[in-house]
Amino acid sequence: MQRALSLALVATAVAAATAVPGVSAAATPSAVRWGACPEGAAAPRLECSTLDVPLDYRRPDGRQITIAISRLPSEHPSKRRGVLLTNPGGPGAGGLSYPAVLAASGLPQQVRDSYDMIGFDPRGVDHSTRVTCDLTPEQQARRNFPPYAHTAADVAREAGNARAVAEQCASSRTGWMLPYITTANTARDMDRIRAALGEPKISYLGASYGTYLGAVYTTAFPRRGDRIVLDSNLGPGGYDVTAMRRFARGMEEVFPQFAAFTAAHPEYGLGNTPAQVTAKFFDLAKRLEAKPVRGIDGTLFRGITFDSLYSDVLMPTLARTWQALDTDRPLPPDPAPPNMENFMSARLAVICGDSRWPGTVREYQRDVAVDRVKYPMLGGSSANIGPCAFWPDKRVERPVRIGDRGPSNVLMVQNERDPGTPLVGAQELRRAFGKRATMVTADQSGHGVYPFGHSTCANDAVTTFLTTGQRPTRDLACPAAPGT
Repeated sequence: MQRALSLALVATAVAAATAVPGVSAAATPSAVRWGACPEGAAAPRLECSTLDVPLDYRRPDGRQITIAISRLPSEHPSKRRGVLLTNPGGPGAGGLSYPAVLAASGLPQQVRDSYDMIGFDPRGVDHSTRVTCDLTPEQQARRNFPPYAHTAADVAREAGNARAVAEQCASSRTGWMLPYITTANTARDMDRIRAALGEPKISYLGASYGTYLGAVYTTAFPRRGDRIVLDSNLGPGGYDVTAMRRFARGMEEVFPQFAAFTAAHPEYGLGNTPAQVTAKFFDLAKRLEAKPVRGIDGTLFRGITFDSLYSDVLMPTLARTWQALDTDRPLPPDPAPPNMENFMSARLAVICGDSRWPGTVREYQRDVAVDRVKYPMLGGSSANIGPCAFWPDKRVERPVRIGDRGPSNVLMVQNERDPGTPLVGAQELRRAFGKRATMVTADQSGHGVYPFGHSTCANDAVTTFLTTGQRPTRDLACPAAPGT
């Protein structure tokens, strides 16, 4: 999973005033002018702006693209320490309104006082310069996972669809951007934001895919990071083929909690024991593969179930969705992102551009055969072939190798049972960081620890680090919160 970052881009000797890989002092961006936020991102006290950055950091004076940024200022400037750059994950998700979301979701006041909180839409996403793959409504309906493959022939059949999407992305009106929509370049954009804000260092709070983005930033710019918090961690290879296959493992680790919840609520009519609820899952998946209900087929049903395991507060809605599909009743509202085409296109651009994926049908057939047995709920889908198998070969650099060189200023927080970023990946990233990081592991389920989780122990560790700089002296295991 580990990769090496191109020395030509990261280790090039540049002036200390910039230290941005491949960028000269003359390319340092100008100060930011704050104003109103665009429709859909506006929130109380949230200010927005834009920043032009190089499409290709090897050519800093060449073609420019736009990054949308936001700021939620400290409510007590006298207590302000600096800026806290934030990222909610993805890839493909916008983060312009994320500072306001965090503030409204219980981020402690002492953290909000200590920082101007900064959000941004990564390159290719939403209010920044967008990418598109011209995805049809039918292609968008598939969302994150390929169809569930029961046989080798299913994998071979899906290869045609995967190739078509890859070719659409390459030939779209934004195909010229694809080689440059990478995590490494987004990390460089982050350092441009830092420089534009006039800050010598930035602190960072990133979740899910945002942990890989933060890991790349603090690897490429180790002296530019102040206090780095990585919440719900991908492995050191980022969102690669291994991470994709691990979704199936994550689902199997968390699903028993939903099965127990549903069995304890017989009003849903989905089973009186966890075993009966599990059997109902496979029954519904099979029925919907044969005959979709209101546009939901077996693969989408598996994906909806997986997504809903991200938080225990979603379990009642998921149970009602199952009930509706089982009894042909109206479905609860669809929580799909408002701009699914851009979300999916940008997501593909990043995950396919960051690393090389297996390129033959046979390799995916082998992986599906393994994962379908190990993780039958999702393995035949998450291991199946996708557009990354046919992505354009052009790569402008190698992906980043996360390592242990740099200051010890990283705090990782992780749930023991996380469907999206299973604990095994966080443990690998922790080992890659070595003495740079300390990890806090919470005995709870769900995707996301801070500030949304139930673990006071884990939440307090993050708040203390962000406000005082103090981390646990060694890796810490937090017990389950009472009543969870």
